[in-house]
Amino acid sequence: MKNTILKDRQLAVLERLIIVGLALVPLFFSFPYRVNIFLSWEGAYRLYSGQIPYKDFGLPMGFAFWVIPAVFFKIFGPYLISLVKAQVFVNIISGLAFLSILKSFSIDRPLRLICLLVFCISYSFFNFWPWYDQSVIVFEIIAISFVLKSIFSENSKYSTLYLALGSLFAFISIFTKQDGGGMAFMICFALITYNTIIERKIKPLLLFALFFFLVSCLVIIPFVPYNFTYWFNYGQSYQNSRLSVYDIISAFLAESQWIKFYLFIIVLMLIFEIRKSKKILKDKKFMLFIILTIGILGEASIYQVTSYTPPDNNIFFHSFAFAFIFGNLEFIKQINFRQIGLIIGSTFLVLLWWSGSYWKYIDRLARKFIPQFETTDSDKVSIHTYMDRASSSNLNADMNVWVYSDLKVFKDIYMPQSTVNGMTRLMKMPLIKNGGARLKVLNMTELTPLAYQIGYKLETGDDIPLWYHKGVGMFQKQVDSYCDKIKNHFYDLVLFENIPELNNFYPFEVDSALNKYYKKVDSFSGPRRAQVSEIEVFVKPDSSDSVRNYSHN
Repeated sequence: MKNTILKDRQLAVLERLIIVGLALVPLFFSFPYRVNIFLSWEGAYRLYSGQIPYKDFGLPMGFAFWVIPAVFFKIFGPYLISLVKAQVFVNIISGLAFLSILKSFSIDRPLRLICLLVFCISYSFFNFWPWYDQSVIVFEIIAISFVLKSIFSENSKYSTLYLALGSLFAFISIFTKQDGGGMAFMICFALITYNTIIERKIKPLLLFALFFFLVSCLVIIPFVPYNFTYWFNYGQSYQNSRLSVYDIISAFLAESQWIKFYLFIIVLMLIFEIRKSKKILKDKKFMLFIILTIGILGEASIYQVTSYTPPDNNIFFHSFAFAFIFGNLEFIKQINFRQIGLIIGSTFLVLLWWSGSYWKYIDRLARKFIPQFETTDSDKVSIHTYMDRASSSNLNADMNVWVYSDLKVFKDIYMPQSTVNGMTRLMKMPLIKNGGARLKVLNMTELTPLAYQIGYKLETGDDIPLWYHKGVGMFQKQVDSYCDKIKNHFYDLVLFENIPELNNFYPFEVDSALNKYYKKVDSFSGPRRAQVSEIEVFVKPDSSDSVRNYSHN
């Protein structure tokens, strides 16, 4: 078996199996309610409902991220689990785009298989839910793949087409999130600029800029009358800028060990190649690969500061650095990775390297077979007892006791018992049973799918933010507007999530106004594990009839 040599066709099948197989894994699981997934749901639901961005709702970025989830809502229904299905598709196209990049750089097919596995297991596999911080990178990878296909294409017509597609996805990346998208554009521009210098042909550079300009105009101009300029201002004055040179330098020097390690190896490789022959600077494939890899490492250094939640947003750099280093090391090139034994061994080592990506999903099974020495005896200090976890005020921290809701929109999603019980009580409220779609509801909680379950229409207007994080998704103007509406009893029902540990994740001023002008009739825990959160249910002061027989028990 060790001497079995795999042919190109067999390796091609394995490549597709890795991409599709790992992407399909989430379809066989149920999931805990994910922090911030409420935002993915509501943006997709608004598009699914036919709402127009910047006219019916505002957001401080482009809306490209929500298009794919909205399409999957159309196909499978606006349920939370439909978002997981959308992410399966996103993971498949990201794997195919990365494979295209490896092909453009002529990475040997067996090694290409290992590089692809690193990409899938280190980056796309654990992204079960769609999130714009990941989607922006996926669109960037697609843009880069088309730009490289354009550069290496021998057919001028196809080269122009690939260049147009590259500019399209570079724009889509920016129209997903400005920081990652802007760096995606700069990397694509740098690749084309180097090629322009080497080939002494300025036409591709001009065409890329022209295509990008035309796409930008075609997409943006129709939205300008809808208060677009107010909202599409993410991270710029008058809003709060996240681009701090000090923070970037500090994060790079104090942390970023992997980025600095890869950079160290790459610089040594470049010095070695230059000392061998200065002609290496004119080796188009090598130099384009090194420009791309250093660009990705630089982007990862900045992205960890500008997009700081979740903390592994920038982990995409591993696969690019791995592919460059292992694709250009001489002794690696001499290894015949076509031998099935070497492929199996390499696969095992990659899975061992990135075991953190999947261990938490098999941990429950492992606990049944691997002996444990856990003790609850406080007199015996160990990794399990050195902290007094019992004193924690967060009762939702243990997801082992989370349960499923009977509400269809939350099918296959488990949450804290208190959250599920609270939603059950909420759905039994006479106000909701009798009002339903006619109600005016303000839902400042993470339970945004209740809009579909209850049936009420989402509030629309160019001053209505898609989400309510003050200083990020909304600003003082919107906070004042909501406080005025609450003072005038505009809403029939208000749900507000109080998360004291987070800075105005839902504006504290709104909560104060609610406690002053509305009547609180219930409360239950929010679907969070890391922070303590409380969802409060408010009705108008004169709504006693609508809440009669509403039990809090």
